Amino acid sequence: MERRIGANALARLVGPPPERGSAYAWLSDRIERLVADGRLTHDTRLPSERDAAVALGLSRTTVTHAYALLRERGFAEARRGSGTRVRIPGGPVSGGGEPVSGVLGGFDPQGGINLTNTAPAAVGGLAERFAEASRHLAAYTHEGGYFRDGVPDLRDALAERYTARGVPTTPDQILVTTGALAGVAATALALVSPGDAVAVEPSGYPNSLASLRSRGARFVPAVESDDERRLDVRATAETFARRAPKAMLVIPDFHNPTGRFMGEEDRHDLARLWAKHGIVGIVDETLADLWLDVEPRVRPMAAFAPECITVGSASKAYWGGLRLGWVRAPRRYIGAIASARVTLDLGAPVLEQIVLAGLLRDQSGLDDERRAELAGRRILLRDAIARVCPGWSCDLPDGGLSLWWRLPGAQSSEIVRQAALRGLTLTPGSAFSLDGRGLEGRLRTPFTLAEDDLRRAADVLGEVNASLASRT
Repeated sequence: MERRIGANALARLVGPPPERGSAYAWLSDRIERLVADGRLTHDTRLPSERDAAVALGLSRTTVTHAYALLRERGFAEARRGSGTRVRIPGGPVSGGGEPVSGVLGGFDPQGGINLTNTAPAAVGGLAERFAEASRHLAAYTHEGGYFRDGVPDLRDALAERYTARGVPTTPDQILVTTGALAGVAATALALVSPGDAVAVEPSGYPNSLASLRSRGARFVPAVESDDERRLDVRATAETFARRAPKAMLVIPDFHNPTGRFMGEEDRHDLARLWAKHGIVGIVDETLADLWLDVEPRVRPMAAFAPECITVGSASKAYWGGLRLGWVRAPRRYIGAIASARVTLDLGAPVLEQIVLAGLLRDQSGLDDERRAELAGRRILLRDAIARVCPGWSCDLPDGGLSLWWRLPGAQSSEIVRQAALRGLTLTPGSAFSLDGRGLEGRLRTPFTLAEDDLRRAADVLGEVNASLASRT
């Protein structure tokens, strides 16, 4: 499907023309920035010169000169019969998807579709934010550049954010990391010894499970309700009484991969369970801001369990390329976690931290446009796969970035294998299981890609499903 942008939409993105100066140079520069920010993607068809001139209130000659300057700089290309199209000089660089432990084989970026990736494209305006942040960089360059705990401004912004969400926090309770996974790893290194029992949900994010497994943790699975939409706290309590876990890793907000969301009552019950058994809660809030329909009126787990450790990330709401996450912990733990962290890395990059501090203060999570876009892609992919894969079913999640399918049989790895032969990379259900071998009746499909790629992915899954059905 052809990607295009209408004249009115382009006018909203570039804003009003300047009262003084060269209008064609301004328009060319604004479009170039939209390309750099990812708001105009490679091969998008720009509006005709006539339509753009009317929408922008400029002369057609001005728009013609702006488009010509874009072509001269390598940001546009004119094609006979198909107008002017956006170009990224050198072409877009593929292979920037989220690496996931347990994926079978690799991803071929040449024409392939990577449906393992749950990290969306960058938030709009990111290139401009880097330019603005660079003007503040001089304040940090007079020293060596190692800020073990994080740049003070970012720690302040994160503390303010938690306080506003109902969890009073001071900057000394914040540790900035190179992503949520680094936060989980540092926490595990500080608190978990080889052989310790660690409670986990029956399915989980593969990289976090791998990090705990590398510490020699013994997994104690919590118990789900029959419909898998809630944790069965009573049955889980019985398990904990027998196995005595030291800590528990939980994803209460739009759980990856199931999409499960934990309400206030369940959070309260789980916090009481932790307190009763002396369990340290490790809460992964990577997806907390990823609601797609209605913002949940639910307080963070730390509001119910003040002694828990919270891990967050900028990768899903802002951009994975920032490579920034954080740990929010009680003072009794934060020093040990910070000490453990220096055995893993020596701090996060400074410029990116300045950028993230500004993002956190200006917007909380996804902007409205990105939220609506992902909500639509969620439904598009659900309907597209359901149409070509009879017998598959999934619950439509209220947030998060993926669908969790129930398959007609234990065939997840075989689907992944056959899809790879057709240029579609997927993550098998087994990657989300505690032992790496279960959940063969499940498949996760993220909906972060462009709509035409999601349709192509659904078509491939339809072919694979038909091939498997013909064998029975």
